[in-house]
Amino acid sequence: MPISAVDAINPALRHTKEQLLHPFRAAQWAKLAFVGFLAGELSSGGCNGSSFQTPGHPGGGQSLPLPHLNNLLLYASLIAVLIVVAVVLWMVFLYVSSVMRFILFDSVIAKRCEIRRGWARRHGAGLRYFVWQLLFILAMFVGLTVLVGIPAAFALAAGWLKDPHRHMVPLILGGMLLFFAVMGLILLSLVVHVLTKDFVVPEMALENISAFEGWRRLLPMLRSEKGSYAGYLGMKIVMALGAAVVVGIATVVVILILLIPAGGFGVVAVILGKTAGLTWNLYTITLAVVVGCIVLAVLLYVIALISVPAIVYFPAYSIYFFASRYPPLDALLRPPPIAEPVPPLASPLPPPEPIG
Repeated sequence: MPISAVDAINPALRHTKEQLLHPFRAAQWAKLAFVGFLAGELSSGGCNGSSFQTPGHPGGGQSLPLPHLNNLLLYASLIAVLIVVAVVLWMVFLYVSSVMRFILFDSVIAKRCEIRRGWARRHGAGLRYFVWQLLFILAMFVGLTVLVGIPAAFALAAGWLKDPHRHMVPLILGGMLLFFAVMGLILLSLVVHVLTKDFVVPEMALENISAFEGWRRLLPMLRSEKGSYAGYLGMKIVMALGAAVVVGIATVVVILILLIPAGGFGVVAVILGKTAGLTWNLYTITLAVVVGCIVLAVLLYVIALISVPAIVYFPAYSIYFFASRYPPLDALLRPPPIAEPVPPLASPLPPPEPIG
């Protein structure tokens, strides 16, 4: 019998408590934080850093001397290398994240996290999910390009952009329509992403199918229970907002505590750098990027440790909601009890022989 989005809350809470607290295992908590972080359960930011002052060049208006031209070429080369490295790292992270999504699914089902065994078991399914994500991201990029490019080309051809003051009304109305269209496409992409990781990934894990085949099987379920799945999405948004507030408050407190020694170390490093006469060059920029990314990774892992209850709860919530509609998952979640062997009946005693 399919359960509602509200009815799936209590089983997911009970599952989360049993997995994390009965008994509490620090090693499992740390592994779940690592898997949840790599599976994309957390939002990440960019690397920000402070800077030394760049040496100025006296005599404004004069042509740049050869050393400065060499520095500009060096900076341009460094930026190009960083872009290529960022793209490669993003691809690697997307693949690792795809495999970790299945490891997280297995960890919630089994109530234990085994990264090495899970990687050996799920790298094939993760590769299929990785291909799906690449194609989906490409489709969204093409969609946004077409959605924005066609109106922009029309406005340019009509001369609206050359003399915008004479075409304020169509530009404003067109901009509003374009804004809502872009927001609609982004919202659609988010819904597809959530439904894929919550419902298509279990199908891929249990039946060894592609994401496209998983969506082909999911669509009839969505059509038959539009209200139930809409309620699921709405309930998940509400719970995610509540979890974000709680985790955010705890994260701010912990990060403020951690930033006290980190900030002191940064101030000492800046003072020592200025005392030594360091300026921005290839080596100091590279060192700053590396140190900044290491600090960011540590902070994100700390956030992941704080977020472990949410990392376990939300997959468990989707699993219990979907299990009542997907028999293979329900059979895995609630295996039938093993019948105890019945001892054989004792053979009847032979009749007594007659006396005499």
